[in-house]
Amino acid sequence: MSKKATDANIIRLFPLATKQDKESVLAKLMDAYHDKLYIVVRRMVVIHEDTDDLLQEIWLKVWQNLDKFSGNSQIYTWIYRIAINETLQFLKRKKRFLFIETNNYQKEQIQAVYQGKYISGDEIQLKLHEAMLLLPEKQRAVFQMRYFDELKFKDIAEILKLSEGGVKANYHHAVKKIENFIKTSID
Repeated sequence: MSKKATDANIIRLFPLATKQDKESVLAKLMDAYHDKLYIVVRRMVVIHEDTDDLLQEIWLKVWQNLDKFSGNSQIYTWIYRIAINETLQFLKRKKRFLFIETNNYQKEQIQAVYQGKYISGDEIQLKLHEAMLLLPEKQRAVFQMRYFDELKFKDIAEILKLSEGGVKANYHHAVKKIENFIKTSID
């Protein structure tokens, strides 16, 4: 049985399931998608502890809304959309929390990149991650979804509830900023 068929069966039966069965469904979804979501969220927030906290919030939101899943998309697409939206909200809250300045949080994220614990790679890869952290959240999300996750502009627009033209513009600006950052920091 394909992954898509399994997901469809899980969702179709979810509203009729007992609480114990629903917990089992969530556990299966977490087994199937947790690692992929970790990578997606981690690229945006960088700090391991923040990623773990955020994933707990994401899975809670999935649990609370699973019976509302319409089935118009694949379950991973729906969970991915929740993850991106929760991550963007987290980044906004993080900037406002205790009046922390954006630059301080960005510095904290950049230090995490260079600690080498969680992101490995050559100098250009490190510079790419550093440049991404300096992007506004929306541009960072669009760049990540297009560059790393290889999503189509149309799908990104649907996930972020933006126009396709707006997504393309955000991606273009992000690419230019990243290129400029890498050129100036490596020279």
